[in-house]
Amino acid sequence: MSSAEKSYRLALTGAAGGIGQALALALAPSCSAMLLVGRDAAKLAALRQKLLAQHAHLAIEIVAADLASEAGREATLKGAQAVSGGINLLINNAGLSEFHAFGTQPAAQVEALMTTNLLSPILLSQKFLPMLQAQSSAQIVNIGSAFGDIGYPGFAAYCATKFGLRGFTQALRRELSDSAVRVRYFAPRATKTSINTSAVDAMNEALKTQADDPAVVAQAFVEFLAGPKNECVVGWPERFYVFMNRLRHQVTDQAIGKQLATIKRFLPN
Repeated sequence: MSSAEKSYRLALTGAAGGIGQALALALAPSCSAMLLVGRDAAKLAALRQKLLAQHAHLAIEIVAADLASEAGREATLKGAQAVSGGINLLINNAGLSEFHAFGTQPAAQVEALMTTNLLSPILLSQKFLPMLQAQSSAQIVNIGSAFGDIGYPGFAAYCATKFGLRGFTQALRRELSDSAVRVRYFAPRATKTSINTSAVDAMNEALKTQADDPAVVAQAFVEFLAGPKNECVVGWPERFYVFMNRLRHQVTDQAIGKQLATIKRFLPN
């Protein structure tokens, strides 16, 4: 999107969550229209009122839907089709996280992670593609995680979904490189939201793991969106470990190996 064409017409999934709400608030000044999607209708309505109080010009629609279902994805697409001019920015932000020893992790939990974090954004992107391709310039931005590069104990299934999302983003970006649709990947590190269990919070504190406020993540996203990079990992030393994990995974293996005893103290079995 050129500087002359500043207004985004945004579809944001997971808008009721901590990062989702922060993204909506940070992106509102650059948007002419927003479609806010999430499971919690009351939280979406409250966010809509907050946004309108600050940005009366915004056209804001909400869709309360479960994106893990075909009906939820269809409802989201219908909401997007009602946006004047069509959506030109899709942010796949909805996601789940589970901290659990993989050997005893319930199969239903693994399936929910795979469906919500990986299958749903893939299928929703496919539904939105004709609308996005009709724009003069459009973007899909998938919200991943530092764990989309760094396999971490207690998050085996979660990491699998984010590794998959990063691979999907890369492949689709290359497939659409001759089109007006740009496909990008934004990876926060640990963030202070309700998605974290008390065990995860305690582990992060014991390991002195830095966790960002959602507003910090949202500001980093705004800067990323305006920049040229196709991928972004938020925070240090996470960016270093991502680089080393891609270059020489043994270095990251050793660093995480030193943390393993502490991780296992907090790991649900």
